[in-house]
Parts: sequence; C-alpha cells; structure tokens
Amino acid sequence: MKNMKQTVKIGERLVGENQPAFIIAEIGINHNGSLELAKKLIAAAVVAGCDGVKFQKRTVDIVYTPEELARPRENPFGNTNGDLKYGLEFGRAEYQEIAAYCKSNNILWFASAWDEASVDFLEQFEPPCYKIASASLTDDNLLKHHRSYQRPIILSTGMSNLEQIDRAVEILGTDNLIIMHCTSTYPSQPAELNLRAISTLKERYGVPIGYSGHETGISASIAAVALGACAIERHITLDRTMWGSDQSASLESQDFIQLVKNIRTVETALGDGVKRVYDSEIPIIKKLRRVGG
Repeated sequence: MKNMKQTVKIGERLVGENQPAFIIAEIGINHNGSLELAKKLIAAAVVAGCDGVKFQKRTVDIVYTPEELARPRENPFGNTNGDLKYGLEFGRAEYQEIAAYCKSNNILWFASAWDEASVDFLEQFEPPCYKIASASLTDDNLLKHHRSYQRPIILSTGMSNLEQIDRAVEILGTDNLIIMHCTSTYPSQPAELNLRAISTLKERYGVPIGYSGHETGISASIAAVALGACAIERHITLDRTMWGSDQSASLESQDFIQLVKNIRTVETALGDGVKRVYDSEIPIIKKLRRVGG
C-alpha cells in the first residue's frame, strides 16, 4: 500500500481514515430547474443528517454541440434537447440563494463542473471542494483547470479503468484528493457494484476512498462504509417517480434518513479492532462460564 494520506479537510470536516463518513446528497439536476424544489431537497438532506449537498454546473453551449442541442426531445421546457439543458441550468442568482440557504441551514454545498467556464463560475462562491464527475475523468485540461484553484477535489471513477484513473491522479496529484469508487449505470445492478474495488483503490493510490452509488436501496452503500469508504454520495429526490433522468436511481428523503442512521450505527459497531472483554459481559461470564476446564 502507498503511504496513506489520512484525511482531507472539506469545510470544517476531516474526511478519511478514522473519521465519520462524509455523506453527500447529490441533488444534481433532480431540482428540475426549480429553485423551490432545490431548497426542498437541501432541507431533506439537512433532516437526514447529511454533511453536504452537490449540484451540477454546465456551460451548455460548451458541453453540447449545436447538433445535440437541436435534437428533438420532448421535455417540460420545450421540444429540443437544448430546451431541456438550458431549462435545467441554474445561474448566478439561483446559486446565490442556494449558498445563502445552505449557510443558514449549516450544510456544505458544492458542485461538479463539466467545463472550465463552469469551474470559474463556481469559484466566485468559494466552494469547500470540487467534484469531478466520472464522465470528466479523462478530460485532462478540465482536471488541470480544477487543480489550478488548489481546492480539495473529489474524483468519481465510473466508466474508468485503472490506467485512466492513474492518468487522472497523475494530473491532479494526491494532495487534497478523495477518490470515489463508482459504477455509472442508472440504476446500477448489484452484480456490477464491485464494492471490493474500494480496497483496491485504497491500496493503489493511498488517498481516502469513498463510494458514489447509483443502485436502488441502501444496503450496498452501508456495506461500502464497512469496507472502508470514507465518503458516501447518493442522489436524493422527493419522489422517485418524478420526471427526470436521475430520479429512479435516487433515494427518497425517508430512505436517506435510514441511510445516514444505518451508516452511523455501522461506524459505531466497527469499533477500533482491539479485542477486549466488555464490562457488560462480566455478569454473563459469571452466569454461563464454567470455572476451570
């Protein structure tokens, strides 16, 4: 194993070895272009006990080609894919409200930026970290641009093999880096989650390793913590049947509450690894154990 970089500081939270899991509610585009819905999702994350919420930011005419934007696609904002992409995008006014709302509710917020201009846009809010989406892992110039601001980076690894991750880590460096194991299907099937890769990534890179899940249910995400994941990211929604491409792979608010509760229980149950006899066991010893023998 490489020399382990124990923790990364995000806001006032230490993330890494021997720290509680940093739990992220991925709002992404589940707000469906509505600031009111975004605030409801933030509030749900606060109630669940999450540490942070994450959005997505794109400069639409940079990320998508004119042909892709012109492609016919029925959606709540119009008849083309461009109508949808522009309709889902928040601007400065919306993010100012989001920043104020998160501050008043004592929860961190940040975003994954899909292009250099979006990184520059987000920098005005002095985010506690940046998230690099799995789709952006092989975008060398975008990785370099993120790192130029010298903020902590959370890197998702869906759709990527070890050689591609090696290249990304070479560009980003291992300082202030958290790597997230991830499978980028929505929703992911249990047979493709491969949670043991958490240990593989930890041994290979020597940085804190988390888990970004897109499966249904919460059991795999809880197991990821037991396997050593220091951060958990799951999409959050108010209703999995709502319109939107990511809703079906998201957790509703009550599921998020259970996820956080169970993760904290598992963390307590993991203990420190020192085998001992607890005081609570002594009466049982006196009652059940034969003397001698």
